[in-house]
Amino acid sequence: METLNTAFKDIIKEVIRLSKSPDIVTGENVYQEADRNILPYLDQMIESVLLPGSRLSGLENLEELYTRALSGHSCLLLLEHYSNFDLSLFTYLARKAGGRGEQIANSIIAIAGMKLNEANPVVSAFASAYTRIVIYPSRSIKELEGEVRATEIARSNAINRAAMKALTDHKDKGRLVLIFPSGTRFRPWDPSSGRGVREVDSYIKSFDYMCLVAVNGNCLKVREGDMLDDVVEKDVVLLSAGPPLPCREFRDRIRAETEVASPGADKKQAVADAIMAELLKMHDEAEKIRSKNLG
Repeated sequence: METLNTAFKDIIKEVIRLSKSPDIVTGENVYQEADRNILPYLDQMIESVLLPGSRLSGLENLEELYTRALSGHSCLLLLEHYSNFDLSLFTYLARKAGGRGEQIANSIIAIAGMKLNEANPVVSAFASAYTRIVIYPSRSIKELEGEVRATEIARSNAINRAAMKALTDHKDKGRLVLIFPSGTRFRPWDPSSGRGVREVDSYIKSFDYMCLVAVNGNCLKVREGDMLDDVVEKDVVLLSAGPPLPCREFRDRIRAETEVASPGADKKQAVADAIMAELLKMHDEAEKIRSKNLG
């Protein structure tokens, strides 16, 4: 059984040598531009684990979303999240899909939790291959107590204010902002990790259009413990992008339906849950296609 640490030992050494990624996130460095020197190493890793038949479907939907972004609309990509390869898989398969796939991949700004910068220098180095706005996830605060909690609340406020400013500065300038609505990788032993986070509602509220992307197949199986201990496996990966959806129309509909069905319910969570339900539906439909091809 190969892990990320053992399968790519030589690549890890080289990426660490090249990386300039900050290991501490502050309000001054939440916007982190992609280091294009790192990207070829990520591509090499992805190429080694993808099996024939891997592809991105729905490129025409992404091209339509990108056209809207170029015209000045703010546009979101919402992806299922199973592994730390998901962003790499998406950008790689987009670039290989033809059409405007490479432009789409290069336009992406990912919203990333600060753990990717601070938890492990290897993970931080790999993450630096992609342009990111780093946030302090609210769930990280819940685990803290006492003076540490008070200090980190102040820090999280500073980081997230800066992140929102960076998002405002970039979201309507021909970029596609990518978020994982679950906020974390899905862990089979923790069903709650597959639920959408309430903050998704705020993103949808402040954007014009969105595309949902299902992720079928997994080349990096998550394990408890260090991210570098995740298990590397070759697989056929199918990414499926749905059509652009007007954010306001979607959000208003879900909130209205929730008010009728459960007056007083948490409407922010309802919107996040609705996104995850749509992604699950797309995932299940795509898995039928993927399984048929595998068979």
